[in-house]
Amino acid sequence: MLAELPEIGELRVGLFHLFVKHTSASLALNENASPAVRDDVRSWLDHAVPEDSGYWTHTLEGPDDMPAHMKTILIGSSLSLPVTGGSLALGTWQGIYLCEHRDSGGPRRLVATLSGEPG
Repeated sequence: MLAELPEIGELRVGLFHLFVKHTSASLALNENASPAVRDDVRSWLDHAVPEDSGYWTHTLEGPDDMPAHMKTILIGSSLSLPVTGGSLALGTWQGIYLCEHRDSGGPRRLVATLSGEPG
C-alpha cells in the first residue's frame, strides 16, 4: 500500500488517512511483532460477537455476515496516522491490520489519502 504512495517520502509532517470501503472488514493499529496478538484479537472478537447467536435477524447472506458488521462497528473502518520525516510515525511494534470478518470476504478496496507539508 505505501509503495503506491511515493509522495509520503516528500512530507516533512503530515497525515495519512486510510479507509476500507466495506461494512464487514475493518482497520486497526496494534502490536505486530507476535502472531499471537492477531490470534488473541480474533479469539476475543469471535467470543464477544458469536456467529451462532440466536438474536441475529440479518442472516440472508450467511451466519457470519451480521457478526462481521458488528465487529466492524467495534473496530472501525478508518485510521489517521501521523507522518514525520517522510514516513509513518508508528511505534516500534505497531502495524496496520486489515481485519477480515467474513469467512470468505473476497477482495477489499482501500482509499488512502495524504496531506501535509513538504520537506
